[in-house]
Amino acid sequence: MNETQPAGTLPSGREPSEPGHGDSHGSGGLLKLSLGAVGIVFGDIGTSPLYAFRETFAGHHPLVPDELHILGVLSLIFWSMMLVVTIKYVSIIMRADNKGEGGSLALLALINRKSEGARWTKGIVLLGVFATALFYGDSMITPAISVLSAVEGLSVVEARFAPMAPIIAVGILIGLFMIQARGTAKVGALFAPIMVVYFIVLAALGLIHIFSNPGILIALNPWYAARFFLTDGIRAFLAMGSVVLAVTGAEALYADMGHFGRNPIRVSWMAFVLPALMLNYLGQGAMILALDPAAAQEVIRNPFFLLAPDNLRLPLVILATMATVIASQAVISGAFSVTQQAIQLGFMPRLRIIHTSSAAAGQIYIPVINWALMVMVILLVLTFRTSSNLAAAYGIAVTGAMLIDTCLLAVVLFVLWGWNRILAGVLVGVFFLVDFAYFAANLTKVPDGGWFPLLIGLIAFTLLTTWAKGRQLMLDRLRESAMPVQVFVRSAVNSASRVPGTAVFMTSTPDGVPHALLHNLKHNKVLHERVLLLTVKIEDVPYVRVGGRSTFEDLGQGFYRMIIRYGFMEDPDVPAALAGATDCGPVFKMMDTSFFLARQTLIASSRPGMAIWREKLFAWMLRNAESAMEFFKLPTNRVVELGSQVEI
Repeated sequence: MNETQPAGTLPSGREPSEPGHGDSHGSGGLLKLSLGAVGIVFGDIGTSPLYAFRETFAGHHPLVPDELHILGVLSLIFWSMMLVVTIKYVSIIMRADNKGEGGSLALLALINRKSEGARWTKGIVLLGVFATALFYGDSMITPAISVLSAVEGLSVVEARFAPMAPIIAVGILIGLFMIQARGTAKVGALFAPIMVVYFIVLAALGLIHIFSNPGILIALNPWYAARFFLTDGIRAFLAMGSVVLAVTGAEALYADMGHFGRNPIRVSWMAFVLPALMLNYLGQGAMILALDPAAAQEVIRNPFFLLAPDNLRLPLVILATMATVIASQAVISGAFSVTQQAIQLGFMPRLRIIHTSSAAAGQIYIPVINWALMVMVILLVLTFRTSSNLAAAYGIAVTGAMLIDTCLLAVVLFVLWGWNRILAGVLVGVFFLVDFAYFAANLTKVPDGGWFPLLIGLIAFTLLTTWAKGRQLMLDRLRESAMPVQVFVRSAVNSASRVPGTAVFMTSTPDGVPHALLHNLKHNKVLHERVLLLTVKIEDVPYVRVGGRSTFEDLGQGFYRMIIRYGFMEDPDVPAALAGATDCGPVFKMMDTSFFLARQTLIASSRPGMAIWREKLFAWMLRNAESAMEFFKLPTNRVVELGSQVEI
């Protein structure tokens, strides 16, 4: 069975990541990978111009669209992109890959492996788990706000469409979630060309207005951000709660590093995406500054679509909607990937995972996550009804995750890499200052909707930690009553009849006698000619090399112990692993092999461990977990389940 760990630990480590491993992913040239990254990685941050600039002026803390505020906001957006995205994520964090894979859980596994035994490890693990929990809130809000903001562009084409925007958005989102089970391989082939066209259009629309008012380029000077704070401090601080929307999706660059490698993502960002985004933001600012105050107040309600001439606004709405669907698809796929990692690392119960592509292992579909996301996204659209209302809920999850990433980065710089303490201290201090300022600014929006991602994050964090802690308690209880294998072998061989065939007993721990074996001997009073005690371990590396996947131990008298290892990005397949086994006697034949599984029924007790309500929650999660038979791809007609009761 899948071995899981408590909330303060991760599975035992293997070899650390090789330097530069993140550069070697994928196939094809740098240009091909860079174009692919544009289609997958940058959808979230690429759709931010639809609402980020608007929200700073027409959101919950409106600003007057005059020269001071427009130049100040544009300067904040530019330097946020440089500090948060370019320096923090693209230049530094992306170097901290775990065998080429990125993301909070991959980074967490890397830190845990290289700092095993440190007193602060448990706190870091909990922070990483909370960042993962916040991601689920983000994955609900991103599709809702992105698609809704694009559809709202119809009101610019025809005002009568405005009340219909939420219904149209819901229809698009339902269609998006309905096609997830079919896989995204074919649709994904269109992502890169559409997003390339989208970013070119962003840049072109911005350039048109920059040419008419080139003075807007002075906003790139950090002095205008400083002047904004010096002149209008409180409003500047509150504006940060909306400015941060311009960098939402920065964490996706790191999380998707395993698909493309760090260099293609860096090239795409620096050479194409960043210039296109900034040209569009500058174009929006130039357009507003060219208007009289009354007209500026009107246009600022939806400046993105008003960048285009009248006859091109409907095509722009269609293109923006396609881009937001792509951004939503990337977030949904990310939720599937993060869930798979959490399952493999022992923070979630087994869930049904369907592979939608025989060629790409990373393309998966998890039904329960898909439908839960769909329900929550639809509820968000129908409850908040406008993208402006949703913007209040958006920033909390993103800024919270960014702040936690900075905490993890501090550990990487000081402990893993051993950087100069002064240089590392200055960098981390700047990142903490920026991230905390953004997070604090978003806390002011908690009453207006910011409570939603915090609530989702708290619920997800409770589920993740309850499962990890409860699973570890259950394993400890099973170990307490486990009989030493050598004692069992000596006594059982002389007291039980042997029958032809192979019996595989799945066990969570690589020591002691599995409860299923004890129950089988007690009730059936027979032993198979070959008895294999099998443990599946998930390591804290993304992939395990085939040569090091299995280890064997001959226990004598036809008893063997086998440990199969998988990485947290891999899909366990026990029959396939057994087919290649050569050290356990004859070749395994599935028709001569029986798999014995233990299904535990939990009994909540007052024993030290967890609160009663958490024990009951864990018992509910255990009852609803995916069967080990399906999770490990065991043949359905060769499995025997034996139940037992465990008190925790």
